[in-house]
Amino acid sequence: MSLDAWLAVAVVVAVFPMMALTRIGTDMILLGAVVVLMTFGVIGPDQALAGFSSSGLFTVAFMYVLVASIRETGGIDLIIRHGLGRPGSEAAAQWRLLVPVATMSGFLNNTPVVATYIPAVLGWSRRIRQPASRFLMPLSFASILGGTVSLLGTSTNLVVNGLLGERYPELSLGLFDIAWVGVPMAVVGVIYLALVGRHLLPRGGGTAQAFENPREFTIEMEVDPEGPLVDKSVEQAGLRHLEDLFLVEIERGGNVVSVVGPGEMLKGNDRLVFAGTSAGAVELQQIRGLMPSRQGELSLEKDYKERRLVEVVVSDQCQFVGQRIREGHFRTLYGAAVLAVCRGGERVAGNLGQIRLQPADVLLLEARPPFIERHRQSRDFLLISQVNGQARPVHEKAWLAWSILGGVVVLATFGVMSMLNAAMLGAALAVITGCCSVGAAKRGMDTQVLLTIAASFGLGAALESSGAAAAMASSALGLVDASPWLLLVGVYVLVALLTALVTNNAAAVITFPIVTAAAENLGVSPMPYVIAVMFAASASFITPIGYQTNLMVYGPGGYRFRDYLRVGGPLNLITAAVALGLIPQIWSF
Repeated sequence: MSLDAWLAVAVVVAVFPMMALTRIGTDMILLGAVVVLMTFGVIGPDQALAGFSSSGLFTVAFMYVLVASIRETGGIDLIIRHGLGRPGSEAAAQWRLLVPVATMSGFLNNTPVVATYIPAVLGWSRRIRQPASRFLMPLSFASILGGTVSLLGTSTNLVVNGLLGERYPELSLGLFDIAWVGVPMAVVGVIYLALVGRHLLPRGGGTAQAFENPREFTIEMEVDPEGPLVDKSVEQAGLRHLEDLFLVEIERGGNVVSVVGPGEMLKGNDRLVFAGTSAGAVELQQIRGLMPSRQGELSLEKDYKERRLVEVVVSDQCQFVGQRIREGHFRTLYGAAVLAVCRGGERVAGNLGQIRLQPADVLLLEARPPFIERHRQSRDFLLISQVNGQARPVHEKAWLAWSILGGVVVLATFGVMSMLNAAMLGAALAVITGCCSVGAAKRGMDTQVLLTIAASFGLGAALESSGAAAAMASSALGLVDASPWLLLVGVYVLVALLTALVTNNAAAVITFPIVTAAAENLGVSPMPYVIAVMFAASASFITPIGYQTNLMVYGPGGYRFRDYLRVGGPLNLITAAVALGLIPQIWSF
């Protein structure tokens, strides 16, 4: 290989462990890799920026707007309300959840589908008296399976099809061409989850059990009206920097002051709510002017319009990961106070301020009402769900949002216009008709995914133009003894392993030039291998970190790493068998 080829291989080899083992954003790692390759002259500016002009990238961006319109109008909530209902058994409950989710995920990006379903499933599981852990992992897996039914199901399908169209224009796929494999895979996967997988699921209570008794993690005191703390600020009263406690809120005269600042003045009979350890109660007892609360009802159980109790799932991109809550000034940055932390289905005991946050931790927060909208699309949190509020009512334009998506599907399916044109028209109509505001459309676009896709194109171009892809393909052919069938198996296994460790988009885009070069060297059609890349990139069931929806349910379900391996391992094997058995029958070598 040439020096450029060796440099390209070295950069790609360095990129994958960095994505798997560091907290640096995937988009930043890949963009950095592109900068390195361009600096050393492996690729030129045109190749480095090619991803930003890709039809696949823009199709994904416009589809995000369509999904945002359905979410904003309550279109997914409508299906949830009519779909879940009151099943007579756990088995019936599984079917009521799995079938609609898998179906919907064939037409919508599965991440917002799961984000909308999680809070609904948490409340639903309480009503039917079943642990949430029995439903959240199947929810994620069903959404992944449904995403394999059409090109719209995942951003990876759209991007790989864009690559295919650019390299082999005559081989470009229709919207439902992959359904010949996707539908059998989804059907078999859903049957497995409903009949076999549910017996392998844990029965832990998750966050619902960990947070069910606020008295275990909050302490309430009252300000003595005759004491020395009256008319003093929180700072002056010495309540700002307590060792084991945070002052969360003040209840005063039927109202609540949430996320208390240091300058807040104390009044007689104020009811103070502290979060922290029970040992901290001893410290409070020693402060003159404070006395135990005489009211029986817990303040957090009351509903105030000035306060929201919300659960958030910490993202692996959160800037507070690895930091202690107190040291990171969490309350100052977000305007929210941490009441409790749940990890692995259990509340983390001990000094709340000294807890180091980890990805997938579930935080119970007290915040003001604007917090939810302000941070709904934050990269720091995978999921935000309100604990003490009603679900948003279905908007009267939900039918219109669904109709626009249906129109996009029809136009693209029957070839009236390209998928990019149909998605662009649909996004424009969603904004013009008021189904989605311009602000919601901007927030709905996952910029990290879009940048990851764009940067991945640069790495793929470096492998191809430097000759590294062809050299690696030749080596791969030697390993599989130049057998088309063994090469197909090898491609599927390689991409499935990579997507379990890093993002599915990066795994698919970077391996695409290697896979197509191998097919060309072997003298066979590249189509079976491209389809294998699509399906293997979505086959992420064995770890919580391989797919975003898996990480989203990891904390709320109270799962452990081994739970994914126990339930998802057989599912990975089943889906691989279905895909590898059907792909050569539909797209011959």
